[in-house]
Amino acid sequence: MKKFVKEIVILLIQSAVFYLIPLFGMNENPMGMVLLIILLTFVLSLILGAVSKEKIKYLYPIVISVLFIPSVFIYYNETALIHALWYLVVSAVGMAIGALINKAVSKE
Repeated sequence: MKKFVKEIVILLIQSAVFYLIPLFGMNENPMGMVLLIILLTFVLSLILGAVSKEKIKYLYPIVISVLFIPSVFIYYNETALIHALWYLVVSAVGMAIGALINKAVSKE
């Protein structure tokens, strides 16, 4: 369990992003809030891909898209389920870029 501390911390931050940002920003600008969550998901997956050396990090995009599904029923309606695919793609791209950064840095 100790070897997955980085992954768990980033996953907790991501779950806070999914469940706390809509709680405070739903009435202001819904589209801006969605873009902010997508950007934060990309950044967190990029960081995880860059700092983690464990193979479990490749499950992160799937976990993120599944973690988003309950927030759809809490804050949004069923039409927002398509955003789970967006988070899967965005986190997979961020994870791939982070893994490339990790390989480039570790080669030198």
